[in-house]
Amino acid sequence: MNNRPTIPDLEFRTRASNVQKKMIEHDIDVLLAFANEAEPQFVRYLSNYWPSFETAAVVLGQEGPPILIIGPESLTYASDRSKIAEIRRVQSFRESSNPEYPGVTLDSLEDVIKDVIKNKPLKHAAIAGYNLVSHLVYEDFSSALKRFDCHVIKNGDNLIMEPRMVKSENEIHCMREASRITRAAMDHVLRTIQVGMTEIQVRGIGVSKIFEMGGENEAYPMWTLAGSGGDQAISRARHKIIQDGDLVHIGVGARYEGYASSIGRQAIMGSPKEWMIKAIGTAYEAHELVLSRLYAGNNARDVADTYFTFMKKHNYEDWLLYGPCHATGMMEGEPPWIESNSDYELKENMTYCIDIFMQNSRGEGFRVEDSVRVGKIKGENMTNFPKELFIINSR
Repeated sequence: MNNRPTIPDLEFRTRASNVQKKMIEHDIDVLLAFANEAEPQFVRYLSNYWPSFETAAVVLGQEGPPILIIGPESLTYASDRSKIAEIRRVQSFRESSNPEYPGVTLDSLEDVIKDVIKNKPLKHAAIAGYNLVSHLVYEDFSSALKRFDCHVIKNGDNLIMEPRMVKSENEIHCMREASRITRAAMDHVLRTIQVGMTEIQVRGIGVSKIFEMGGENEAYPMWTLAGSGGDQAISRARHKIIQDGDLVHIGVGARYEGYASSIGRQAIMGSPKEWMIKAIGTAYEAHELVLSRLYAGNNARDVADTYFTFMKKHNYEDWLLYGPCHATGMMEGEPPWIESNSDYELKENMTYCIDIFMQNSRGEGFRVEDSVRVGKIKGENMTNFPKELFIINSR
């Protein structure tokens, strides 16, 4: 794949500049964008670096180049991947087993802050990844700020999230490639699944195809749920054996160049029950209806109202847990959601997962999901996997 889509270096520099404009607008003098292995988004967006074992951060002043912060062991790794030239090792970003690194000379957050603010007054600081940041890093950052007589740390998530909501053309290309890989993996799972497999085996079939097709990882810890327990909106695959007659929810999602994609479909093992046919058919109709409302200039509330009105009309109002869409990008689930209380304008190249999750009182449930893009007159279904009853007969 010599011509595979990537994010060019210039775009990473533009991202940092856009965040700095937000900092000036919101009177933030220094921003620490934090990431861990599970939630790399704030750091990867600015640097392309994805921490492993250790945590990481990007520190920005209102002007000038940002600095990437890593733990003591990741310098050769970060130097190989980072789009930010200046990299510092700070002990509070070490791995959770807390090695001491005696005799190793490390940097301090105080020195990093001094270098990015460039002798300017420091009154207000912020953390992006505010609900992720470790206590150790927070305390280190707070102590360093006090040496500059700064005692205010704000939630800075939106300083990075808002510029990310409308994707660039390069990002859309990467998301379409993630969607292509996800589509191939879902197709492979549905061609391979059979009675007698475990949920974990089915997950493994999907993951192996993702790597074979060039994905860098799962978009999220994928899960498969068979029969009872399918009502788990967030879950993990079990050692449960798939039985004849089960409705098996399958979620497949690939990550490519940092960008996530997801498909949710169901395999019916043997003869489908009437409720399965009706509920899945309704979910497919709802999905297409939502896609038709994802156009630039529409209000997110209209999308939600249209969805909930449709599901109520078909007597599935009590099967719903949340609204029809959440944004997606560097994480499979990003803000903003589209919910009943949403009130904002959709813009072209905002990206979402249409996520129709349904659950009944018998402990059964499923999800119909695709990654989509807001278009000029309707949404683009980037994953665009078939919507049909996938009936798996005994082999």
